[in-house]
Amino acid sequence: MAQGRERDEGPHSAGGSSLSVRWVQGFPKQNVHFVNDNTICYPCGNFVIFINIETKKKTVLQCSNGIVGVVATNIPYEVVAFSDRKLKPLIYIYSFPGLTRRTKLKGNVLLDYTLLSFSYCGTYLASYSSLPEFELALWNWESNIILCKKSQPGMDVNQMSFNPMNWRQLCLSSPSTVSVWTIERSNQEHYFKARLVKLPLEDGSFFNETDVVFPQSLPKDLIYGPVLPLSAIAGLVGEEAETFRPKDDLYPLLHPTMHCWTPTSDLYIGCEEGHLLVINGDTLKVTVLNKIEEESPLDRRNFISPVTLVYQKEGVLASGIDGFVYSFIIKDGSYVIEDFLEIERPVEHMMFSPNYTMLLIQTDKGSVYIYTLGEKPILNKVLDACDGNFQAIDFITPGTEHFMTLTHSGEVCVWWLEDCACVSKIYLNTPATVLACCPSSFSAAVGTESGSVYFISVYNEESPQVMHKAFLSESSVQHVVYDQRGIFLLVGTSEGKVFVINAKSSSSFQIIGFTEVAKDIVQISTVSLLETDIVEVMVLSSLLEAGRSRLEMFILPILLSQVSTTFTDERGRLKDALIHKYLYELEHTLSSAVLDFQSKQIYGFCSHVPYICSYLLPKEEHIDIYILKPYQKVQSRQYGPGILYLSSHGLLLLTIAKCGILCIRDVYTLETFARCRSHSHQGHGIQSMRISMDGQNILVNGRDDGTLVYLKWKRFGGHLANDILDYYQKLLIFLSSTMDKENDYLSRTPRVSIDLASNSEHTKRKASTDSSQDELVLTDVKKEIPWIQQKSQEAIKKEVNLFSKKRKEIKKGIKALSKTILNMMEENDKLENIAKLDQQEFGLDLEALERLHDESQEEVAKMKKDVEMHNLAKSYLAELIKEECWNSMAVKGRALKCFHIPCVVENFPMKARTAEELKELERVLQQKKIEAECLKLRKEIVEAQSGVTLVKKHHEEDDEEEEEEDKKAEYSNLPNYLLGSLSTDFGVDTSFLSSQLELHSREEKINQIILLKDIIYKVKTAFNNEFDAAYKQKEFEIARVKERNVRIREIILDLELEEAVWQPEFEDCEKPERTLVVQDEEGTSTRLRALMDMMGGVLEVKKEDILRMVIPQPAFMAKPDAVWTEEERKQFKDYEKKVKELNEERDKYRKSLEAELKKLQNSIQESTQAFDEHLKRLFERRVKAEMVTNQEELKINNLAFSLLLDEELSSREKFLNNYLTRKQQEKSQTSEAVRKSREDLDVYKEHYDNLLAEDKVMDRSFKKEFAEIPSHQVDILYKLFKRRPRIPKQKMHSDTTRVVPFGERPGSGKLNKDAFAQLMKAMDELDNISNMPEGLDPLVWNHFCMTRRAKLENEQKVKQKAAGLLEMAAFLRKRVEEDEKVQQEIERVFHELILLQDEKVRFQLNLTIQILLKQGQVELENFQLVLEYADAILINKNIVEDLNSVIRTQGQKKIASMMESKDVHKRIFQIEWEHKKMEMEREDLNQKAWDIQMLFFSRDRQKFLNEPNYEALISIQIGIMEQTIAVLDKTHKKNVENCKKLLKKLGKFSNQKDIANYNLSCNLREELVAVSERKDICNAMGSKLTCEKIAKERYENMMQQQKLTNISKQQAEQISILQTEVQRLRMKTFPALVQM
Repeated sequence: MAQGRERDEGPHSAGGSSLSVRWVQGFPKQNVHFVNDNTICYPCGNFVIFINIETKKKTVLQCSNGIVGVVATNIPYEVVAFSDRKLKPLIYIYSFPGLTRRTKLKGNVLLDYTLLSFSYCGTYLASYSSLPEFELALWNWESNIILCKKSQPGMDVNQMSFNPMNWRQLCLSSPSTVSVWTIERSNQEHYFKARLVKLPLEDGSFFNETDVVFPQSLPKDLIYGPVLPLSAIAGLVGEEAETFRPKDDLYPLLHPTMHCWTPTSDLYIGCEEGHLLVINGDTLKVTVLNKIEEESPLDRRNFISPVTLVYQKEGVLASGIDGFVYSFIIKDGSYVIEDFLEIERPVEHMMFSPNYTMLLIQTDKGSVYIYTLGEKPILNKVLDACDGNFQAIDFITPGTEHFMTLTHSGEVCVWWLEDCACVSKIYLNTPATVLACCPSSFSAAVGTESGSVYFISVYNEESPQVMHKAFLSESSVQHVVYDQRGIFLLVGTSEGKVFVINAKSSSSFQIIGFTEVAKDIVQISTVSLLETDIVEVMVLSSLLEAGRSRLEMFILPILLSQVSTTFTDERGRLKDALIHKYLYELEHTLSSAVLDFQSKQIYGFCSHVPYICSYLLPKEEHIDIYILKPYQKVQSRQYGPGILYLSSHGLLLLTIAKCGILCIRDVYTLETFARCRSHSHQGHGIQSMRISMDGQNILVNGRDDGTLVYLKWKRFGGHLANDILDYYQKLLIFLSSTMDKENDYLSRTPRVSIDLASNSEHTKRKASTDSSQDELVLTDVKKEIPWIQQKSQEAIKKEVNLFSKKRKEIKKGIKALSKTILNMMEENDKLENIAKLDQQEFGLDLEALERLHDESQEEVAKMKKDVEMHNLAKSYLAELIKEECWNSMAVKGRALKCFHIPCVVENFPMKARTAEELKELERVLQQKKIEAECLKLRKEIVEAQSGVTLVKKHHEEDDEEEEEEDKKAEYSNLPNYLLGSLSTDFGVDTSFLSSQLELHSREEKINQIILLKDIIYKVKTAFNNEFDAAYKQKEFEIARVKERNVRIREIILDLELEEAVWQPEFEDCEKPERTLVVQDEEGTSTRLRALMDMMGGVLEVKKEDILRMVIPQPAFMAKPDAVWTEEERKQFKDYEKKVKELNEERDKYRKSLEAELKKLQNSIQESTQAFDEHLKRLFERRVKAEMVTNQEELKINNLAFSLLLDEELSSREKFLNNYLTRKQQEKSQTSEAVRKSREDLDVYKEHYDNLLAEDKVMDRSFKKEFAEIPSHQVDILYKLFKRRPRIPKQKMHSDTTRVVPFGERPGSGKLNKDAFAQLMKAMDELDNISNMPEGLDPLVWNHFCMTRRAKLENEQKVKQKAAGLLEMAAFLRKRVEEDEKVQQEIERVFHELILLQDEKVRFQLNLTIQILLKQGQVELENFQLVLEYADAILINKNIVEDLNSVIRTQGQKKIASMMESKDVHKRIFQIEWEHKKMEMEREDLNQKAWDIQMLFFSRDRQKFLNEPNYEALISIQIGIMEQTIAVLDKTHKKNVENCKKLLKKLGKFSNQKDIANYNLSCNLREELVAVSERKDICNAMGSKLTCEKIAKERYENMMQQQKLTNISKQQAEQISILQTEVQRLRMKTFPALVQM
């Protein structure tokens, strides 16, 4: 088979031995791709596997850096791209079928690429990476450069595809979003522009989203201020505010699963909810297609969501999880579902071949089907996948033709070794773990998780059969190992037992016995040499807790199966003494160990260090555990835990590890002479490997990558190869007789009836589900028993038979004892309850009794603990409530009830103010005091300044105004109706409160809230003081009633009345602390009774005892009256007199007691009623206090709301400013992009113009080049020069055009190159000598052909440049549109900021105030109520009254002034006459003064008259003037010479300037031409930008302003000159007065 590799792995030995990969077997876990019309490929482990659909031939391509990541194919160029999965991964691009590397792409991705996709046109490759970049990159894979890239953090994408009709469009979809990316190009620059698709809701409806940044439909609230967006209310000011939505506004959207493009550049999207969407590729408008239900709906399945979509004409093909492929016929916004194809498994991927004649179908298991379209469609299975990864592999003896594989589900496959074709399959229908093939027969053993071992006959490879099943134990089988000669099968289980089974099928796989080892068995190694009659076994176990490894070795004789009874005990356990079992331990852990064939040493692979060690075995026998020390230590050069394998001839030591590298070492030197990297550490390395008997074939199985690699020697020779071959031949000769015998037995052995499934997994699952109930019934009826339990049961039966007599005796004793206990229980039932024993006391099982007692105690303790914890939780909650509601209260909440009426008054529970609150309050009060003092000082300063400037006659008016101000100051406190509350009724000082009409700033509002809270606290405190006074009064009243009730009770007792005494008491609501304290009422009542007894027994008889006094009758009254004596009669009269007096005294005293009783009752009634009246007033006070509290709290709430709204406005303003900053940055970027693209366009246009000019020059200079030949030939050549060949367009075949929906892909660079190549080929025909005109020189013809080719190439360049120019112009137009759009956004933000500032100012000025109004004061007629107060102004009543008083005062003043004006008018005429007189006198005096001034009297005359030596003075002046003239002449000459020199220099400088001006005029002329051309270009491309217009207008305004400034300066200079001239003329005419 063909194979492509980048490099060979690993070093080789001196002998040059090396391994090569012959084939790779694995099944696709990613999507399968077409490379061309007949070849598919998919990644598998470290390889990319190519399969020819027609021949089924495989080709592999190995990745040099480990496991293959994602794969993509480009069909027009026939290249394959794949990534590796190392740190900083690379992308490799190979050509097919040569499998040569075209290029290697290296980006900045750190971890992994998740998606690759080629464009259908051009050399473009898109890649998408995972964490942490989430980067989308566009590559030109031919040039090996990244054209553009963009990161979108946190966005996982599961599908990416180019638009087949337009490589500039790229679709990325994930389970939550769909985005379309547009690639824009300007010359060589590429840019990504992403647009997100707005998906519908889950029910298919669309949600009308509102603009979050600039909401237009917000309601206007005229009372509570502006209504702001939710982001401002949430306080968001950053970028998150642009996408913020509350939880209630978030609705679940559709979840896309797959997408596919259409020839019209639209997108079909399949959704998880079952909807099919159509997205317009240009506008991204989403349409939900309607599903048309047929009359007979699809039965036996329910298609919900498409897993994969592929486009076909008139619709799409979709697959679900039910194993069916459906055809969606789409027409006019609706679609119909039809059955297209049925597959056994759920379909995960579908793809059409490039020619659309085949449909590739990939199942979830990895199988690949090809459905060939046509008149008779055919479904072929290209790749039949196994049920999961390979769990175990092994060669079928001798390992040259077939091998077997095992999966975890129990699928056993037989394969050809040459081409890895599947020969047959068998399903065990149970989870399997290990597989081993017998060296001595065509059989294999399979271990399962249930503890069974299945023996499979592969005598006929095409139909393997299960011939025996051994159920060893209930623990899973972890190891199945045959010895080298196939005598014994060793089975290791998870519970630490190693079973020894006869490997020969003729013995029905007899189970010989088992031995116990450590539980964690790592590996079992055997040595069975041809010249010996024993089999040595070594078992490696790990002691994780001790950090050590244990080795257990024992010997099995070949004849063990014949003498098994002597080597095992009754329970099947092998006797350690007979098998010579020895224990060894190592001080470190090993991941693998094998026994050398000479049985002298052990090779081990260390777990934690990369070393392979050898350990020498002791020669002497030992009993205890022997500690082995390393004898030889060699670095493995492999990382991770590894496994050692010894070849069947014992000459090769093979090591595999987690790194995925296979190393073959010399068993004597441990040196590596061959290595191969068949797997990688990303797939957790190699799981297992097998080598054939002859050592030529090696199978390597990956752990997690699902790859099976077949390795074979490239170069292998020398003495080692000869030794291996010799041993292989000897072994075959030794095994031949045994194999013939066993294979003959296998051919005659019938199949065992075991519940296995057929080759079809689909039918297997159906059968298993249909017969599930039957299996349950069978397992209930007959349960299979493991062999080890059977042996233990047999041993128990033997023991029972051996000790049957003793058992009978013990049973009799137990029966007699049970009778005795029953009798004792009957006697116990007859006893009394005190003497009865519990039922448990009769239990003879003391251990069970103790256990039950302990369990009950534990249960009781648990219940106690639960109850305690419950009570503790309740207590903690009670403490929290008490602390919060009682202990933390400075004023405890209590109530006060009336005595006679149902009226209850409650106080205000109050917490103590914290130190921070008091500090804040002190700060505010101090600030208010300072403000008041400052205001007072300012008033004094103003009054002092105004008092200085006023006239004295207005002092009286000022005094009156000051008195009025003092009066106003007395009433400076606002009235209650404007204050907004009745807090002043409670004596609270409100002078520090600011007026409600002045609360504009935030600090004022916060200070006002603090003061209002203080007022509430003071109001509550004032009421609580009144409440406490009332409470004390009630206590006093109750005490006084108690005192009076004592006397009332005495009177009632004396009067012997049956009246109840009314005794008021405090209730629990009045004394809530009583509920928290338990009082000893019984002790109190006892003391009271003792006191009453003492008072009744010790005190003397008072006056109250008169009612109880009885005068004793004389003794003679018992005799008849007639018998009485005189003395006795006198005594009787005295007796009657005393009785009468006593009765009168009693009546008087009774009346006095009744009067006293009535008086006491009336006084109690009056006092309690007076208290009730007081409490009623207190209740009204409570209502008023609560009303005041509510009023102040309402003001606080209004202020808090205004503060909150102010914060929202500030948040909105900050967000708009941040948004404006971002937009301005974006504007700078877009402006820079416009500038750069315009510059690039200008440069490109210049190149284009040059190229076009060259083309025209070539056309015009044609006749000049051929001027030497005749003119008629020149004309003929010019016609041929203008002639161009016709290239026939490549038309697709009619069948292809009819099948392929996308047709020819436009815009392909390859098509352009091919067209140019065809044009050059056609030019070769035109350049043929046969087309040369007659009589023309061949040299001229050759020159003509070269000229024509140059002209044609130049025309092609002009066409390419023109296309590029159009593309750059379109790019510039898009950038300009983006720039204008950003500018509009900025203007919109500015407008929004202005509106927001207006709203903020309006909110700060329009205050919400609280006014107290009395009801019933305003009466309106006809109910003409005014509902709108938009233009109303709130004015204080005092202001109107003050204004009226001012008006009255001013009116009186006006009348007084009018009276004064009458008197003034009388004197006006006198003053006017006097004024005229004085005017006339002034005119006369002025005339006289003018005459004096006009007298001529010069200065010379004045000097002549005043100076005594006038002549000397004149002579001195003349001398001075002569000297001055001389100096002036000298200076004049110097100035003349300097001016001449300066004139020469200026003349030279003027000549230079003339030359420079001439050069500048020439340049200006050229620049004017260039400017005119630029203006024409600008006019052609569009109008000027707004910013340029604004700049021009600003420039003109500046020039005009500068011009006006210059004019004003000139005029100012002229005015100053004229003023000096006027002053000079005035001084000239001014007279000079000289004293005479």
